[in-house]
This record gives sequence, structure tokens and C-alpha cells, in this order.
Amino acid sequence: MSASFQELDYRQTPLGELILRRRTVLSLNNLEVYEIILGDSFLMSSLFTAVEIALADLGLAALEKNGDVEGNWDVVVGGLGLGYTARAALQNSKLRSLSVVETLEPVIDWHQQALVPLGPELTTDSRCQFVHGDFFALALDTSPAASFDPQQPGQKVHAVLLDIDHSPNKLLADQNGSFYQADGLRCLADKLHPGGIFALWSDDPPDDVFIKSLEEVFVSCESHIVTFDNPIRGGQSASTVYVARRSPT
Repeated sequence: MSASFQELDYRQTPLGELILRRRTVLSLNNLEVYEIILGDSFLMSSLFTAVEIALADLGLAALEKNGDVEGNWDVVVGGLGLGYTARAALQNSKLRSLSVVETLEPVIDWHQQALVPLGPELTTDSRCQFVHGDFFALALDTSPAASFDPQQPGQKVHAVLLDIDHSPNKLLADQNGSFYQADGLRCLADKLHPGGIFALWSDDPPDDVFIKSLEEVFVSCESHIVTFDNPIRGGQSASTVYVARRSPT
């Protein structure tokens, strides 16, 4: 597939080489595609955004159906990427605030400098803030002041939408693994309001072991297979979105 490449930024990070590039795919009617690459892994491509959007739509739809949680939602997105999950969440009229936690500071810079297409939209929405921090460290913090928002110690939120690791078994950093165990998920659940929602993107099919961990902590858990067209390989590809709900009591 013919393409014209332009490297927009290159940074060394604690997780490896981080590259933002733009390419024009000639065989897709000169479509302009943005890609984030970390080391040897593709973190995100603007060519594949259906599951990132579905993560927000499915997570907040579950919150909508929950009669125990009304409007004025405070929501956390773990992982900024190219911003598609964050934008989808902001399109929900019941959302009051959105904290997007991103461990790679250059990714935040790209949005603030308008190097990526959704940057201006996210940075000008007064409900949205970027938090430079380690999502997993914040999630596992058990201190009374633990919060995803440094300006609001001890704050609980209505939903957490997570898109960082490739799956609960394919991690960007080994230390993230404890989060996906029952004890780690309990730490996260403690930061949700009663009836709150935890939703997670995974590039793998539904994982029975991870589902059992979710079921130990949350009152309900569903796994949604989201399919999308893959113009690179042809045909369709699929990912999974898990949606779990904290007990309303």
C-alpha cells in the first residue's frame, strides 16, 4: 500500500522511543492518517478509531441505563492517544467533567500544540483537562486523598474508561499487571461512585480469567466484541470492550 510519511515528532521516553507521524495513503483516496508508535508497537492510528469510540459509547450507555446514577457525570479516561475516546465522551450531554490521564507528556504536548487533529477540540472544551500522571499508580493508590484529579483530593467519579495496555495480558509495562487482578480492580472500584462504571478496551478476545476477576469486584460485567473494517489487511478485525458496574449500595 503506497504511502507518503512525515515524522511530526520524536521523543525518548521511559517506555521507549515515541514517534508521531502522518502519512497519506494513496490507495485510500489520499487519506491522511496519524499514527503513534512506541518502540516496536503501534499505540494508535486514526485509521482505526471505532473501538476507541465504542469504549466511551458503551461505558456511558451503561451509566445511562443505571437508575442509581443521574446526570452531571465526572468521568476519567485512562490514556489520551489521539483523543477519540475523550471526544466521544465529551459528546455526551450529561458529562460534567473529563479528566484524561496520560503518562507520556509528549502526547499531551501534541494536543496542546495542535499537532494532532482533535487537539484544538479537546483543549478548548472547558469540561476537559489533561492530567500528566501514571494512571495505574493513581488507580492503585489507597490513601484517603487518592484521586485522578490532583485538584480534588479524594474525589470519586462516575465512570472510568481505560485504553492503555493492548490487553490485560499484553502490557506496555510489566508493573501494570497487578491492576488487572481482583485486588487492583477493588482499588479502582473504590474510586467510583456507587453504581459507577469501569470500561476497558482490549485488543484480544474476551478473557475468561480477567472476567472472573471483574466478577469478584463488580456487581455485573459484560464483554462486547466490536468489529470494524480493516482496509490494511482487508475484511474485518475485532476488539473487546469490557463494561463492569460497581454495586449501587
